[in-house]
Amino acid sequence: MDIISRINRMKEISKEARGKGKKIGFVPTMGFLHEGHLSLFRRARELSDITIASIFVNPAQFGPAEDFDKYPRDLARDVDLTVAEGVDYLFTPAVEEVYPEGYFTYVEVKRLSDTMCGRSRPGHFRGVTTIVLKLFNIVLPSFAILGQKDAQQAIIIKKMVKDLNMNVEIVVAPTVRHEDGLAMSSRNYYLSMEERKAATILYRSLIEAQRLINDGEKDAEAIEIGMRKLIEDEPLARIDYISITDTAQLEHLSKISGEVLIALAVFIGNTRLIDNIIVNA
Repeated sequence: MDIISRINRMKEISKEARGKGKKIGFVPTMGFLHEGHLSLFRRARELSDITIASIFVNPAQFGPAEDFDKYPRDLARDVDLTVAEGVDYLFTPAVEEVYPEGYFTYVEVKRLSDTMCGRSRPGHFRGVTTIVLKLFNIVLPSFAILGQKDAQQAIIIKKMVKDLNMNVEIVVAPTVRHEDGLAMSSRNYYLSMEERKAATILYRSLIEAQRLINDGEKDAEAIEIGMRKLIEDEPLARIDYISITDTAQLEHLSKISGEVLIALAVFIGNTRLIDNIIVNA
């Protein structure tokens, strides 16, 4: 595996591969890799001739009071994991090269970015879409593999790709979970042992919502009330939001019908975690 740190060199490699008719599978990450990321690498390898992963902790998607400086990083470990998974190239650009002095250009998907996590983290998705667009322009992927855990992010990136007529197919791979249901996340690293146990409340509340729907409940408010009651019984948990929407436009639903995204963000102690499931009603 080659580690590429310069944008121009990554562009040369990508252009040469595409010129030879090679399909590039790309997995953008912020590093501190876990099994969820590794599953995306495997999916990229299945679909492509060349697999490229990126590690870039993107300052543009962190707010002033968020955890950019303390976000977990371990490049040496990440390199070992990407090598073991057969990734061909690991792209690790410096912040100063991605956002050089005098950088002023950002891209934003309106409305979809203003709800759910976007309401709690203003400007977050502007940072996400900007870096993803830049990475797509550098790497020139045929396929980009994203995780379902970040459902809103995946929906927003799909919309950006469609609206900007980009030649990349977005593939969304299933959420990878621990045995107790907790979605794998780099931010799980922040949790104490007690908080780690409490964090399972996210998935348990989603399963409760699924049970209610399967039992015939069609009132979205009633489902949300059931989820809130379960979460509020956990002393270490504090709800940021619970959202029940369609899976395309993130429109709030009052009645359950068709394919439904049930998503939530919950603080466990000081750590904000997200999760979601899709239920076909």
